[in-house]
Amino acid sequence: MSLSSPPLPVPPSAINRFSKGPYGIDDSMPSSPISNTSTAASPQISPRLEASQAPVQQHSLLSVAFNQDHGCFSCGTQTGFRIYNCDPFKETFRREFDGAGISIVEMLFRCNILALVGGGKSPRYSPNKVMIWDDHQSRCIGELSFRSEVRAVRLRRDRIVVVLEFKIYVYNFADLKLLHQIETLSNTKGICALSPTPKTCVLACPGQRKGEVRVELYGVKKTRFVQAHDSSLACLSLSLDGALLATASNKGTLVRIFNTADGTKLQELRRGAERAEIFSLAFHPNLRWLAVSSARGTVHVFTLKPTTEEARIEEIANALSPSSSGPVFSPVGNNDILLQASSSSLLSSSSANAGSSLSFMKGVLPKYFSSEWSFAQFHVPEETRAIVAFGTQKNSIVIVCANGSYYRCSFDGKDGGGMVQLEYERYMKPEEADEETVAI
Repeated sequence: MSLSSPPLPVPPSAINRFSKGPYGIDDSMPSSPISNTSTAASPQISPRLEASQAPVQQHSLLSVAFNQDHGCFSCGTQTGFRIYNCDPFKETFRREFDGAGISIVEMLFRCNILALVGGGKSPRYSPNKVMIWDDHQSRCIGELSFRSEVRAVRLRRDRIVVVLEFKIYVYNFADLKLLHQIETLSNTKGICALSPTPKTCVLACPGQRKGEVRVELYGVKKTRFVQAHDSSLACLSLSLDGALLATASNKGTLVRIFNTADGTKLQELRRGAERAEIFSLAFHPNLRWLAVSSARGTVHVFTLKPTTEEARIEEIANALSPSSSGPVFSPVGNNDILLQASSSSLLSSSSANAGSSLSFMKGVLPKYFSSEWSFAQFHVPEETRAIVAFGTQKNSIVIVCANGSYYRCSFDGKDGGGMVQLEYERYMKPEEADEETVAI
C-alpha cells in the first residue's frame, strides 16, 4: 500500500506510552510505543466541501457513542467533542475547536487516546481521515487516510479498526501497521463490532451477502460466516469476550443470538410484530441479559439462555431460591441434580422471557407464536434515536438519546415488566441538539 503523504514527524516522547485519561478513572495503557509515522490504506482523495455554509445551531450533535465498557459516552458536535460519565451522570470533559466539527469520537476506555473523524458543516479534519488524538498533548499524534469517507472506527488496546462503505481495515495500535483488509457489502451505517477484552480478539461485520455476518476469530485465526437474516443487517453487537453475537435486520422484528465459535444460533428474540429500525444492542457483562433500543420508542431487556455450566447453575439457583416456589438446592453439591432440574425450573422461573399462550403449538402455528418476547421494557418518545447499555448498579439500564436526553432506569430482575425511571438529565440543551444529524 502506498502512502498518501510523507510520514508525519511526531516526537517519540509524545507517544511513548498511553497514560491516565482525563475522564474520571485511571485506565492506563501498556507502555508500547506507537510509530511516529502515519500509515495510509490508500491514496488520499479529499471530499468536496461546500464553499458557503448555512448558519447552524452552535453545538448541534453529530454522533453519540458509548466507550468499550459502557461507563462513558462521547458526543461529536459541530464545534468539537464532549465526554460524559454514565453512572453517576456527569460531564467530565469537553473540547471546542473554534466552530470545527467532529463527526466520530471513539474512546479507548477512559485513557487519553481517542480516534477522531471530522464532520458537520465545517469539519475539523477531512472526513476521509482518522486522527489519533492525544488529549494530554491536545494534538494529533498520527493519522490514517483513505479514498472514501470513514463510516466508523472501533478501538481496543491492540487494534484500530476503520470502517468504510465497502471495506474494513484492521491496524496494529502499536505501530499503525495494516494487518487485515475485509471486503463488505455497502455499509453506510458503519456496522461493526470489536470485542474489547485482552484475552480474545473477535471482530464482526457485514459479509458480502445480504443478511450475512462475517466473524473474525483472530485468536484462533479462523473466519466464520453466519447467515443471520434474510434481509439486510441493521445492527450487531458482540459480548465483551466476543463469545456471543447479537444481530438485527432492517425489519427489526427479530433479534438473534449466535455462538461466534461455531456460528450456531442459540436464541431468537422478538422485539415486536411491526417493522422498526433497531438502534442498538447491548449485552450485560455476565451475559444474563440483552438490551435493545428501536425507533418504536421502546427499550427492551431480554433474558439470555445460560451458555456455560456455571451460568446455568447460577440461573437455576436463582430460580429455586427461597423466594420462589419449589425446593431449594445448593450449587455447592451435586451439579447434576441442578442440571437435570434446569428445563422445568427455568421454564417456570419468573425471570424468563414472555411467550405466547399458544407457544405449546409451535410445531403447528407460525414461528410468531413460539417467539420469546422481552422480559422488561421502558418507553422514550417514539422515533427518538437512542442507544442503550447496562448500568453499574444491579438491574439498571442507561439510555442516551439523540435529542439530548439521558435516562437511568431499573428493572425487576425476577418479575420484569415496566422499568422504573431513576434519573433524567439533559446532557445537551434542546437548542444545542439537532437530532436529524445525529449518527448512533
